[in-house]
Amino acid sequence: MFKEKLESTMKRLLKEFGVKEEEVDFKIEIPPEGYGDLSTNVAFILSRSLKKSPREIAVSISEKLRKESDYSRVEVAGPGFINVDFSIDYLSSVLAKILEEPGFWKKQGEANIQFEFASANPTGPFTVGHGRQAVFGDVLCRVFSSRGFRVQKEMYINDAGRQIGLLGRSLWVRYNQLLGREEELPEDGYQGEYLVEIAQGLANEVGDRFKGSWNDESEVFFKKYALDKMLEDILGTLKRLRVDFENIFYESSLIEDGTVEFVIKSLEGKELIYESEGARWLKVSKLVEDDDKVLVRSNGTNTYFMTDIAYHYNKHERKFKKVFDIWGADHMGHIPRMKAAMKALDIDDDFLNVIIHQYVNLKREGEVVKMSTRRGEFTTLDELVEAVGVDSTRYFFAMFDPDTHMLFDIDLARQRSNDNPVFYVQYANARISNVFRTADEKNVMISTSSLKLLNTKEDRKIIKLLTIFPEILDSIVTDYRTNRLTSYLEDLSRAFHGYYNKNIIVDPENPALSGARLAMCKALQNVLKAGLDLLGVEAPDSM
Repeated sequence: MFKEKLESTMKRLLKEFGVKEEEVDFKIEIPPEGYGDLSTNVAFILSRSLKKSPREIAVSISEKLRKESDYSRVEVAGPGFINVDFSIDYLSSVLAKILEEPGFWKKQGEANIQFEFASANPTGPFTVGHGRQAVFGDVLCRVFSSRGFRVQKEMYINDAGRQIGLLGRSLWVRYNQLLGREEELPEDGYQGEYLVEIAQGLANEVGDRFKGSWNDESEVFFKKYALDKMLEDILGTLKRLRVDFENIFYESSLIEDGTVEFVIKSLEGKELIYESEGARWLKVSKLVEDDDKVLVRSNGTNTYFMTDIAYHYNKHERKFKKVFDIWGADHMGHIPRMKAAMKALDIDDDFLNVIIHQYVNLKREGEVVKMSTRRGEFTTLDELVEAVGVDSTRYFFAMFDPDTHMLFDIDLARQRSNDNPVFYVQYANARISNVFRTADEKNVMISTSSLKLLNTKEDRKIIKLLTIFPEILDSIVTDYRTNRLTSYLEDLSRAFHGYYNKNIIVDPENPALSGARLAMCKALQNVLKAGLDLLGVEAPDSM
């Protein structure tokens, strides 16, 4: 709100200098404390076209700004920066608008897009690594939706590859072991105890029907049974984590409905496929700087690359303006070849957008917890949620820059103290609720008629923080850093806690000032709750 106001004023003043606004790309920033509410470099940008020094131009602009009632202080700093403070009249009008429009931060009317995340081989319980991606993707979807995008959340299930075959065979071995037969797990099989539990349930259902019997029928049965049970477990875990999807998409459907074959023929028609050593290859090197890749193996099975191309062609056919895939860092090398495949299918380069996140490790009692999914040595996502709760799990996953490796401190996440950031933010909300309970007891009412009394440095700081909430969300849409939101909520909470400790908010002897302070608290709580909701974190009224 503040930036938009100053930008609008500047563009109007530029016309008086005979400058077209499209010719000037100036910046408006929040300066260090003590240098005003906002600062702009517009004078430096105008210097060349007006053939004057930046300071001379800044002085001229400042003289005009001082005549505007919305600015209480205008100063020229250094060689030509312009620092401004907004008037209390303008501050109070902004706060009134925030109170009148609780959804002031929302937008409408953007494009139809899709996010695909938490997609994995469903071969075991979700780990904390899956959890980071699931929460990261879900928070991004919530933020994009708040900015007006029509978002579909989709999960892709790899149910047609070799790993599902290994899972089915591993379950068959565990089932037979329970029935007293000595069977060995396949070399790359799955060793986790979760398969023993599934095998026990299966034995209770079918008895010894498949004892010692491994053939086409049993292979199909065990693959499907294992897949169904794992998906039931995974989706249950995600539901507990407050993550859901509009659509679950199965890899096998791309083969069954002919999409894979259609894509192969399309690429063949462009002479982008060749055969070598019995396999079919895509001429990736003809499209981007990368090696050619196998699409269909010599045994006739599709590679992951092949079905992934078909999957994204399917997405394009569903008329999404853009799609966003969230991948772990180990898939980074897959991006150029996927971009090449989209180019080969005449799909715009900006259609597929891949967001990479780094790994996550757990820290408990000062030690890093070592994990290995295949050996069955890992902490499941369910176990993490059970240990620290849903709110801490979601908040901690969201508060790290996706480009950084994450060390999830279990002990910190469990703390009920101000050292725990999610507790700190939730406590700010609970404190405000308690302020309102006190106001009710003392018959002190919220009032917007005396907002001009909110003119201390602390008042201005809170109001300024409230106005930048939409900018924080817009920046996340640009760079996908959900940690911007957690940092913002912590800044807002810190400002309130300091304000609460320094000021008497509810004072029956001063109803006008108390009413104004309650109004500001209401606006602050609205934003806190909105931010926590975007994170999928609860906002308790008491703690």
